[in-house]
Amino acid sequence: MIVQVFLRWAETARTGDRARAASALAKAFVGSSLGPDEHRAAIMAMTYLLDDPSPKVRLSLAEALASSDVAPRPIIMSLAEDQPEIACTVIACSPVLRDADLVELAGRGDSFTRSLVATRPGLGCSAAAAVAEVGDGAEIVLLLENDTASISRITLRRMAQRFGHLADVRHLLLERGNLPADARHMLVAHVAAALAGSDLVTRTIGAKRIDVMTREAGDEAIVAIAGSIFQDEIPLLVEHLKTSGRLTPALLIHALCSGKVDFFASAIVSLVHLEERRVRAILATGRVHAVRALFEAAGIGRDIVAVFVEAVFLWRRAAAGGGLDTCYLGLLEQFEGLRGDGGAVGQLLDMVDLLHRGELRRSARSYAADVSLVA
Repeated sequence: MIVQVFLRWAETARTGDRARAASALAKAFVGSSLGPDEHRAAIMAMTYLLDDPSPKVRLSLAEALASSDVAPRPIIMSLAEDQPEIACTVIACSPVLRDADLVELAGRGDSFTRSLVATRPGLGCSAAAAVAEVGDGAEIVLLLENDTASISRITLRRMAQRFGHLADVRHLLLERGNLPADARHMLVAHVAAALAGSDLVTRTIGAKRIDVMTREAGDEAIVAIAGSIFQDEIPLLVEHLKTSGRLTPALLIHALCSGKVDFFASAIVSLVHLEERRVRAILATGRVHAVRALFEAAGIGRDIVAVFVEAVFLWRRAAAGGGLDTCYLGLLEQFEGLRGDGGAVGQLLDMVDLLHRGELRRSARSYAADVSLVA
């Protein structure tokens, strides 16, 4: 009877009166102990108000229900898909909305709805993943700026795949300590591509030189990433590099000479499909023929395999206290006669020489920084 009276009244009441009635009805529902019949009647009346032609009425209903954990979920979901001002009121804070509801809203909604979901406090992993999968760049930025959102490493990787070309997204992703190593490399590749595509850089340096510089910088970045991640992340990085064609001899010799042995060993494991324990044993204690056979099985060409074999034995001496210079300088001295002949070994040694000079410059910068701190 109460619902019938209310519905008849609502048909002729003015907008302001209906809005006040909607607010009073919702507040009574969430703040009073209604009997079963009154409870059902109130839900029916609020459901009826969802079709009210005035957004002011629906907004009043949303404002009264938004913060309540006993608000009817079907009503909250309907309000969440209403006009922006109304949707914002409930999506931003309604405790009734579950992660699955937010996933549904992100999938069905427009950009504005996804933006509301992305900025919701305490957003769960599933909803964050939904926004990352279907959202545009601006929505991803909002999600990454939401410090209370739970964003999984898989979702961070997906963001890097979809929007690594956007500078704002790259910046926010690189600030995250839990960004997977392969995603970090994707972002480095996007930076290199952006620089290579710059008209200013092209005019200043030249396209050919840019290709060389970006490739060298990419290898430097990979080795730096490999040295800064946990060991259990290395196989994923290796697989990513292998799939993208970046697991090159130049990168491998760089990693070995730089002392990134865990990364180097994981790369060889991936290339030869042997147990890691067996590969590490060969690298650490194997004789020349065993080491050579291992590298040939990994696909390293016979024209350069001798350089890798020598590098392994030089690394062993460096690990015993000789320092990384032992590896760099030892290779350059051992194969000095082959440099400059244009062959594969000569090109690889030119790379080693470049790496060595880069290490010296980094050491000098580090030394200068330490001296300035003492002073």
